[in-house]
Amino acid sequence: MDVFTTMITPYLENGQVDYAAVKKYTEWYVNKGLTGIFAVCQSSEIFYLSLEERVAINKCVWETVQEMNKKTGRNVKVVSSGHVSYDLNEQTRELNAVWESGTDALILITNRLDPHNEGDDVFIRNAEQLIAKLPPEAKLGLYECPYPYKRLVNKRIIDWALSTGRFYYMKDTCCDGAMLKERIEQVANTQFALLNANCQTLLESMRYGGQGYCGIMCNFHPELYVKLAEVFDKDPAQADLIQSLIGTFGFTEGGLPYPLTAKYNMCLEGIESALISRSRPTDRMSDYAKHCVEQMKHICDHFAATGGI
Repeated sequence: MDVFTTMITPYLENGQVDYAAVKKYTEWYVNKGLTGIFAVCQSSEIFYLSLEERVAINKCVWETVQEMNKKTGRNVKVVSSGHVSYDLNEQTRELNAVWESGTDALILITNRLDPHNEGDDVFIRNAEQLIAKLPPEAKLGLYECPYPYKRLVNKRIIDWALSTGRFYYMKDTCCDGAMLKERIEQVANTQFALLNANCQTLLESMRYGGQGYCGIMCNFHPELYVKLAEVFDKDPAQADLIQSLIGTFGFTEGGLPYPLTAKYNMCLEGIESALISRSRPTDRMSDYAKHCVEQMKHICDHFAATGGI
């Protein structure tokens, strides 16, 4: 099972990207036992970053992971997105620039392939035009990014993706157990790995045969997800306990001002950066939000240290 985090972007007090903190975040993810990092994604605030910033962040993540893999003998993966434009030619430029900066796979945002929600024919036509202009050796993936709208894929789109032989990943955001089951059955015995972004349905999807998690909560307590991956088919009772914990904490995704909350959690972990976001007003990070993150960290630290509550 894979456990991927979504990369968040730290800033300096002047609002510029803090690349020293990008490196420290990356090291923290790897040291926590994650198997992958989804770089330059929505959590990275890609719609608010210049192409130069997206590429530089991705390059920093990629190079840091390669250094750590050499030291540890591990094979932590980096997958990367970063295309935000409406125009396909601009998307081609963006994705090729990210590819050249280093990644194991390029992840295509589904709403960029059908920006006006016109249907599967438009999606497939745009996708075919786009991937024809990407390096033929590049592994590809899909991401049902919620912004600016969530463009879910269906059986036809998945069948098309499988038919190309190019697709290896999907970050699934459907948040629906029945749909997850259908999708997992559809991609069974293929190279295509379905990674669930929704922590409340994670264990359910794993028991259906899903290949793991790719989501924002690994910015808070990645060790719980790593532990779930370790025990889910060995100790069902412990897996259920961990699922109940992460599922409950997962509701902070919508109730608190992420990614500011994740940046605050990194400060609590000893990795300082400014509590600044380009996608959220900074004043949303209230004392209430900070206390919620502190409480979540307290119980997760206890669980990680003791293996129970």
